[in-house]
Amino acid sequence: MAQDAVTLLKDDHRKVEDLFKEYQDAKGDGRKEKLARQICLELIVHTKLEEEIFYPACEGKVEEADLKEAFVEHDAAKLMIAEIEKGEPSDDFYDAKVKVLQEEIEHHVKEEEQWLSGIFSQAKRHGVDMDALGEQIAARKAELMAELGKEKNLPQPELTTMSGPQS
Repeated sequence: MAQDAVTLLKDDHRKVEDLFKEYQDAKGDGRKEKLARQICLELIVHTKLEEEIFYPACEGKVEEADLKEAFVEHDAAKLMIAEIEKGEPSDDFYDAKVKVLQEEIEHHVKEEEQWLSGIFSQAKRHGVDMDALGEQIAARKAELMAELGKEKNLPQPELTTMSGPQS
């Protein structure tokens, strides 16, 4: 059965929250690395879904400042994901980077899901077609997971609002 866009995006939020909890409780570098990779994959796919499908549908219906902030928060998370992907659990700051990513995501989720003033509430109130978006999001997510799930290394982040570190 098809789900609306907000339900799908909230399901992603809950899944990543659960993965962060598993990471906190994980013992052993191999388990931590596997969980961190899964967190990064889920977040890369989720940000693509929001940036390619959901946020564009919200333009003109959701406060512009809220959308801009969401894009900047995504870019900050993408930079942290790239740092985590470059490292390994034995690195001095690996756990700290995963923790900071978790805190960034918790803040971002709160802003999207906030009752009445959050992006999701604003979009629903102003007539964004959540059912049609849900179909698009579900199809694109399946495509991205199939594509990225096979990759040995996750792709470098595509930043929208800032330039990445210069090589």
